[in-house]
Amino acid sequence: MTPFSPSQAPLDGVLLVDKPAGPTSHDVVHRIRKTFRIDKVGHGGTLDPNATGLLVILLGKGTKLSDRIMGGDKAYTGEMRLGRTTSTQDCEGETLEEKLWQTVTREQVEAQMAALTGDLFQTPPMVSAIKIDGVPLYKLARKGQEVERKPRFIHVYRMTLTAWAPPLATFDVLCTKGTYVRTLAHDIGQALGCGACLDALRRTESGAFHVNDALPLDEILALSPDQLVPRVIPFARVARASLP
Repeated sequence: MTPFSPSQAPLDGVLLVDKPAGPTSHDVVHRIRKTFRIDKVGHGGTLDPNATGLLVILLGKGTKLSDRIMGGDKAYTGEMRLGRTTSTQDCEGETLEEKLWQTVTREQVEAQMAALTGDLFQTPPMVSAIKIDGVPLYKLARKGQEVERKPRFIHVYRMTLTAWAPPLATFDVLCTKGTYVRTLAHDIGQALGCGACLDALRRTESGAFHVNDALPLDEILALSPDQLVPRVIPFARVARASLP
């Protein structure tokens, strides 16, 4: 891969990546920085390692827009599994409890999704990047520690069941930043009495950006510098679009 040379204009703006399951958001930033040798690279909102979909990558001056872009609403498609409660509230965690789910109906799931729309106070999971006294919660969780977390204000605009194949329930959700979708799934399971965990998650929108306009990570990493340039949304355009 030929790096950008000093004679080339610096890349300032936003690059839309369709993240695969596996790498962390930081991994994606590192790979783009290393592949194209760009000094300033960041992202506009973390995706869990096992989540896929839209990751907004900030390049050069684009990193100055981090707070604005992170503050945008988010849309996801997800799949929850009834009958299983885990330590991380998703399928990657240790199973804490398994219960029968066979009596749960589609209508009951839809009712609980409706109950979780609007203004809510959500307690973040222990396995999260939120920091307590400068230490990410997930690092404390790895040591077997659990600390008190303050509920945070969120808003869920809508949560809609789109497919019902029990014990799996597929849904769409539109919410404010900082919403933990796996916690929504966990809370629905608790309300139903059978438990639930998030089986899959894909981010489709972040603010004004849509995953349909993103390229898969492996395709981006295979681009030449000249091919990368037209994929970057210029800083000035993004700055104007993100003004309140």
